[in-house]
Amino acid sequence: MPVSRIALGAALAAAVACTPVRQQAPATYANPVLDADFPDPAVLRASDGWYYVYGTQTDRRTATSVEWVNIQAARSRDLVHWERLGDALPTKPTWARRTQDFWAPHVAEHGGTFFLYYSAKPDAALTDSTRGLCLAVATARTAAGPFTDVGHPLQCGPAFLNIDPMQFDDPATGAPLLYWGSGFGPIRVQRLADDRVSFAAGSAPMPLVGIERSDDSTRYQRLVEGAWVTYRAPWYYLFYSGDNCCGPHAHYGVMVARSRAATGPFETLAAATARPQSVILESGAGWRAPGHNSVIRDAAGVDWMLYHAVDTLRSRGASDAPNTRRVLLMDPIVYRDGWPTIDRGHPSTGSRPAPAVPR
Repeated sequence: MPVSRIALGAALAAAVACTPVRQQAPATYANPVLDADFPDPAVLRASDGWYYVYGTQTDRRTATSVEWVNIQAARSRDLVHWERLGDALPTKPTWARRTQDFWAPHVAEHGGTFFLYYSAKPDAALTDSTRGLCLAVATARTAAGPFTDVGHPLQCGPAFLNIDPMQFDDPATGAPLLYWGSGFGPIRVQRLADDRVSFAAGSAPMPLVGIERSDDSTRYQRLVEGAWVTYRAPWYYLFYSGDNCCGPHAHYGVMVARSRAATGPFETLAAATARPQSVILESGAGWRAPGHNSVIRDAAGVDWMLYHAVDTLRSRGASDAPNTRRVLLMDPIVYRDGWPTIDRGHPSTGSRPAPAVPR
């Protein structure tokens, strides 16, 4: 039976109406890009075309309950508008069922599997004060999870030496590497095994950037943590943060070092330029203690830094603890004389050009 023009037109109109329309990329943005507690953000552009960002645990409170989110996740098409997702690690690992310290995640995609690297306090630390946090790994088939822990820690140690993991595949050698460190120790790197859930046999951690022992409270490098490595030929850039992320006396900023190789040796900005410190991002313009950054490259080849900071006008979260509300900010990185910089050296305010995103 022939289809009438009217019926055909109605069918086409219905099909168009049911087809999702992709929103045009925004021309501008303003900080914060996610106005919610979202510490230690790690960004990823997954094979499904979405940008994802993962963050340290948080508590979501109502008038009658407190819900812990072990590993936070959000997604975006344009790096500006973020949709918060459910808990990426909804089931705690068997070795950390009774604790609630799930920190600083990083997610990498390889061979159709997503690997979540994070740090957690083991149950053993509840009765043994010598036990500190552990590096851990979980896997999933999708970027949003749910991730399932592999069943045992990757590495444990005293205090909070083993936190802030970041996985990076060396473009020169293809080697999967893991960077981590804090607890008044150095930033370290070690090769992972091919399974990416264990260290390579015979490998050992190599120190890259150490601390600066000082009683001067203005020195950022008294503690180093939050490593993030990028490659922009011919340099590998190691971004890291210090020295005090949180609390009423928070003093935090992003620093940088560079190397010709992913495993170093790395030279800090201060050592290379005779500057007093290696910091490229610090407090200012209503934002306090910015840091623990990640980096993503947009469609125009511009690197963008995603990081957390405390809003000086809204520093508290649902709890009464000070400076608990670290929100998600973003700013472009500009390279000058072979070194990354952030405009004015502090978080931006007001409207700015947005990232260029794939069409």
